[in-house]
Formats: sequence, structure tokens, C-alpha cells
Amino acid sequence: MSNQDSVQLDVQESHVVMGNGKVKVTISKPDGFVTGISYQGVDNLLETHNEDFNRGYWDLVWSDEGTPGTTGKSERIKGTSFEVVVENEELVEISFSRKWDSSLQDSIAPINVDKRFIMRKDVTGFYSYAIFEHLAEWPAFNLPQTRIVYKLRKDKFKYMAIADNRQRKMPLPEDRLGKRGRPLAYPEAVLLVHPVEDEFKGEVDDKYEYSSENKDLKVHGWISHNLDLGCWQIIPSNEFRSGGLSKQNLTSHVGPISLAMFLSAHYAGEDMVMKVKAGDSWKKVFGPVFTYLNCLPDKTSDPLSLWQDAKNQMLTEVQSWPYDFPASEDFPVSDKRGCISGRLLVCDKFLSDDFLPANGAFVGLAPPGEVGSWQLESKGYQFWTEADSDGYFAINDIREGEYNLNGYVTGWIGDYQYEQLINITAGCDIDVGNIVYEPPRDGPTVWEIGIPDRSAAEFFVPDPNPKYINKLYIGHPDRFRQYGLWERYTELYPKEDLVFTIGVSDYKKDWFFAHVTRKMGDDTYQKTTWQIKFKLENVQKSCTYKIRIALATANVAELQVRMNDDDTEKTTPIFTTGVIGHDNAIARHGIHGIYRLYNVDVPSEKLVEGDNTLFLTQTMTTTGAFNGLMYDYIRLEGPPLDSYSH
Repeated sequence: MSNQDSVQLDVQESHVVMGNGKVKVTISKPDGFVTGISYQGVDNLLETHNEDFNRGYWDLVWSDEGTPGTTGKSERIKGTSFEVVVENEELVEISFSRKWDSSLQDSIAPINVDKRFIMRKDVTGFYSYAIFEHLAEWPAFNLPQTRIVYKLRKDKFKYMAIADNRQRKMPLPEDRLGKRGRPLAYPEAVLLVHPVEDEFKGEVDDKYEYSSENKDLKVHGWISHNLDLGCWQIIPSNEFRSGGLSKQNLTSHVGPISLAMFLSAHYAGEDMVMKVKAGDSWKKVFGPVFTYLNCLPDKTSDPLSLWQDAKNQMLTEVQSWPYDFPASEDFPVSDKRGCISGRLLVCDKFLSDDFLPANGAFVGLAPPGEVGSWQLESKGYQFWTEADSDGYFAINDIREGEYNLNGYVTGWIGDYQYEQLINITAGCDIDVGNIVYEPPRDGPTVWEIGIPDRSAAEFFVPDPNPKYINKLYIGHPDRFRQYGLWERYTELYPKEDLVFTIGVSDYKKDWFFAHVTRKMGDDTYQKTTWQIKFKLENVQKSCTYKIRIALATANVAELQVRMNDDDTEKTTPIFTTGVIGHDNAIARHGIHGIYRLYNVDVPSEKLVEGDNTLFLTQTMTTTGAFNGLMYDYIRLEGPPLDSYSH
């Protein structure tokens, strides 16, 4: 008999049990649903009142080719075949797979899925990953979402932690239902009217208030104060998540529910939906991710120390990436991967004659595409890092393949893309040396509003309506995560719209964070026109000035730009974006979605010496409160310097 700390596998008729003396995990067979997690003498950490298929599972949302929007058919991925891949005293890896064929058309997504679970010796938890594959001869389809879901025991897990400053005791799921909760502007947001525990009365519960950017989303989970236990999702790499480091995903929310999100269109919209065309062969490995369990060493310890321990474990997992233990050949180990390094510099002749280091730039490899297309890319793998203060960067353990090298840096608008494709091969170590980003600029800055950082967080974010608060975000740096802030615009500007005067107004106090519609008394909404007033001492004749408008997000919005023409009904704008965006960041407290940069020519005939007004009109009102956009940064540039000599 092997010792009790070695990994054991017990295969039974309808389920399998993996155990290592610390943790025991029960999985239905051949479905591959996690039905039980037992730890520290607690029989099951998952919600036993739920059916077996509704406790721990992989799911996806898919739709037929050409289907608009970000929804579709929801499918809990159900295995039809079980296999023991590896079984020894050190490690067990098991597979629950399902194959697609034409007889299944329209009933399940046209992909093969192989879900894997791994248990290792002396490790307090278990790993899961999946291999998705679509063959070229199969039907085209869309894949808006895939993820892992764990539903923990609601009587035990009441404290949620997603960051050092984002953790709290949470309401119960029944607080959202019936007479206990009142749905607000959309179903996810509920006002807790008669919660089971009085302390939550008058709060808003909304899972989107707990979204997080990929770069910050490496560990999150739940603490049980009465069991002195923690259950955590650790996501050690971003390589299999779409949309780069700033893409926002859901984390944990009332349930208690703990998610590992891989693909989603949240904060991006339909453009983010993965579309696999007929004739495309596609394969991707999602994960592995680690479900980590911890407990207090003794009763005198602070339960919140479980969060600190989970963070330490996350660092261990990140340093171990790519793992060397998954059995699938589709998951390459470190020596089958390559590296790249270099230094990103910025050349902006109007700020400095020298090349400036791209301090803290985000630099990444993504599948080939247009400049900035990595934001919406979801089929392949992406590898990102943050440059140091001198612009030096290194990205290690990159899967083999062809990539674009991309970058962006706070303080400068636009996106950098290296002119050549990067070909990564096993063991390669590419040094691109000094590479230079020249951000868009024609002339000197006349005036600017905001900070070019792809976010609206620096602008005026109002206090929430006292009727709709989440106590976590009172006095919090993420104050934009409160519900209903879009409604404050109408209260601040009931009749006249925002007017910002260059040299007098302060964008931190006077520039509302979101350019939204105005709500009228009869539940209709009207378009809004913001004004930027500025003085010009002299206007260079027969020249072109330039307005740079960087948007942090847009949701079914149209921005029209006029200069010194205040009659929006009768005058043609000098520029319009057309209808853009389905980011939903306004409703989802996101402060940014997809970054968009517009460069608007202003003929000098449109400008006058003395007082000028730039009019910015958001014309769309079809979705009411949520038509709108957030600015990242606006700049007026004078004509190019060489035009002054004409």
C-alpha cells in the first residue's frame, strides 16, 4: 500500500476521486463536473444543495456564424469519455473529453473539448485546463465566452477578496431575489431592500462592481470565517486570455461564486467575440489554472492572513509558469518556448530632442494584425510585460509562432507596432535592441485635457446617489465602481451641458468622467453637447490645426465635432466618428473599454483670434442612459512648425 500522502485515484462507476492526503476532489464520470471538494475534515466546500452538474464546471457560450451580439447558446461542457492520462504516486492527470460530429450540429458547439484535472503530491489544491479544437471541415461558429465556475457553500463562505483593497463580507444569493431585492437598470444590479442580514440593507449588489483587469487578476476567492478556510482561483498566466493586460473580466460575486474567465466580450462588445470561419482549423489550450485551498495554522490567527497566503501561493505559481507537469503535448514546456527583449523609446520632437525611455510601457506579442488589433484578438495567445523605468523589457516563455510586437505607454497617445513580424521558435532569444515609438503629432500643444492613459479615471467621478451605494467603494480609489453614476450627469447639468474653459477649469473637478445622455422627466433621453472654450492670440492662416481625441470607451455612441458652429441641427460637423462601440463600460462601472484614437483636421479658417469654442456632441439616444463615451485625453495642436515660415 502506498503512503497516504501520495496521490490516489479511485475510479468508480459514476465518478472518480483524486486525493493526496490534503485534498480530495470528486468529479462525475464521464461528464467531468466537479461535485465535491473535501479539505480539513469538511466533507464538501461546494454547494451541496445544487445538483451535481451545478457546483464546479466548465461552460461556454456559442452561436452560429453571422449571429450578431455577444450572447448565444449556453452550454455546460459535458464529457462523454473518461481517461486516466497519468497515474503515479507523484501526480494524477485525468481527462473528460467530448468529440463533435455532424450528428450533433446545432446541439453543441462544433469543437472537440478535452477537460483535464491534475492533482500533485503535497499540493493543497488541484489544477484544471482544457484543449479546444475546431477542424477546418466543420461549421463556422462564434465563441463569445468560456470559463470555469465554482459555486461554494453559501452557509460557509461569506467573505470575498479580489485585491488588497477590494474585499468584504458579502450578501447572500437570496438577498437578490423576490421581495428581498429590487432589480435596477439591468438584471445584474439589485438594490437589497430586505436582506437576511440588516447590515446589507440599502446596498447595491452587482457582479460587475468586482471586475478586474487581467494584469491584476491573478488570484481571488473566498474565506470562511467559521471554518477558518480559504478557497482561491489562481490564474498564473495571461497567455490564454484575450485582449491584453487591460481587458477586464469578472472575478467572484454573490453566490458565493468563483470564476476563472478565459474568453469574454465584457467591456469590449461584439468586436471581441471569437469568430471561427468555415475552413479555419483552430486549437487553443485554456489554463492550467489552480484551485488553491488554505487554512489557518491555529485559532488565534487572523482569517484575513489566508488572503496574504493565497497571494504568496500565486507568486509561486507565476514563477513556476509554464508548468512542467501537464501531460498534453499541446501545452509546451519552457524549453519548447522562446524569449524576446529590447528597449522601447519614445520620440516626440515637441517635448524633447532626445529619445525618452518608455517608462512603464506595456509591451506584448500578439497574433499578427492591424496596429492595436490585439485589443480585440481572441483566437491565439498573447504575451505581455511591463517595461522598467528605462523602457527595457523582456518577455520569456513565449509559445512558438508568428507575432506582432506591440506597445503603449502612459503619457503618449496611440499604439506602437514593430515593423517586422517576430518569429518565435523553441529556445530562441531575440533582442530587438532599441526600438522607437513616434506617437501621432503634427504641431505643438495649444492645450490638452486629461492624461493619455486609456482611462477616464482622472476626470470628475461624482459621489454615488446615497440610495445606491456599495460600502466597499466609499472613499476608495476605484470610486467609479459605484452603481448609477451616469445618472449624476443629469442632476449636475439639468438644462445646460458641460462647459470647460481652458486655463480656468480643472479636468479633475470640471470634466465629467462620462459623456452621457440627459434624462428628461418622461423617461426619454436627449443628446448632449459639451463645449471647450479657449483663446488664441493669433491664428496661422491657410494652415491645418489638429485635434486628437482619444476615447477610453464608447457604447452605441456617435461623437460629432464642430468648431465655432453651435447649431448642431443645421451645421455639418468637421468630423464624426459614426456610430461606435458596444463596450458597456458606463453601465458596468468600468472606466475604460476599447481604446480608440481620432485625429481631426481643423482648417485655420474655422478658428478666430480671441475666443473659440469646440463643440463635442454625443448624438445617440437609442439605449437611453447607456449611450455615451468616456474620453481618455483631448489635445489641440497648432500647425506643423514648418508651415509658420510660409
